[in-house]
Amino acid sequence: MSSLFDDLQEGLQEAIAYEKGLGKAKTTTYVIEPVKKYSNEEIKEIRNRAGMTQSVFANYMGISKKTVEAWELGRTHPTGPAYRLLEILDEGRAESLSFIKRG
Repeated sequence: MSSLFDDLQEGLQEAIAYEKGLGKAKTTTYVIEPVKKYSNEEIKEIRNRAGMTQSVFANYMGISKKTVEAWELGRTHPTGPAYRLLEILDEGRAESLSFIKRG
């Protein structure tokens, strides 16, 4: 018997016991912090502190250079996922992302 089979069998037995009222379900609770918003000046400061050109920063964010320019001039603003990437960069945790490789 494989470990996978044993794990699946154990999980199924726990689920059956729970449905019969004989067991307690395992739960995990996550608290999601609110999205931090950044001003156009803060965005430019984060980019400069990271040592990125607008082109490199655009590549990191998955956006165009024109969008970076618009953010930094305050014409447009990032959305939720982009704010999360900004926060990761701001906190110096960018190298923990799988798509960031040191050259």
